[in-house]
Order: sequence, then structure tokens, then C-alpha cells
Amino acid sequence: MPLAQVNFGVNLASILGITYVIFGAVYLIFTIYLLISRASRFTSTLLTLYIIQLVLVPFCMFVSGLILTFQGWRLDPILQFEQFLLFALIIYFSVKDIFINAISRNR
Repeated sequence: MPLAQVNFGVNLASILGITYVIFGAVYLIFTIYLLISRASRFTSTLLTLYIIQLVLVPFCMFVSGLILTFQGWRLDPILQFEQFLLFALIIYFSVKDIFINAISRNR
């Protein structure tokens, strides 16, 4: 039984893939901390949405990161730039979510 060949290329896509995996783990830890510290103040609908977000976002980031890490060398430069733009958008919304939660917690 032949073993599959795994290629690693060091380009923007593979670096973004590794960053996606790391950021997904950090986001998971932060969201669990947020839910534990503020679960009593959430309504049931908002708590449900945060739990769905807790499951889906890190999973999608982890899978996307693995795909980009192992298959990123196959992407054209325009697709790598598109992945960079999506990454910047995810970072913006995540930081905005963190700051909004921090500001609302201080009130």
C-alpha cells in the first residue's frame, strides 16, 4: 500500500493556514471563557447563538487552515490574495467582537 505524498510549500497560503489553525484555537478558548463568565446574563436565544458560534467558527477555521497548509502551494497568486483578504476580514470582525464584549462588560 503506497503512502501518499504530502507537499509543504512556504508561501502566503501556507502561512495563512497555520495562522488559521492557531487563531481558531485562541478563538475557541476566548469564546469558552466568555460563555463561562457571562452565561447567566445571556438570554436562551443569545446563548444558543454563542454555542453555535463556538462550534462552527473554530471548526471552519481549523479545516480551512489544514487545507491551506497542505494544499496552499497549488493556489494561484490571486487565490492566495483572496484568502489573505478573507483572513483580514475575519480578524477585523473578531477584534470588533472582542472590543464590543469588553465595552459592554465594563458598563
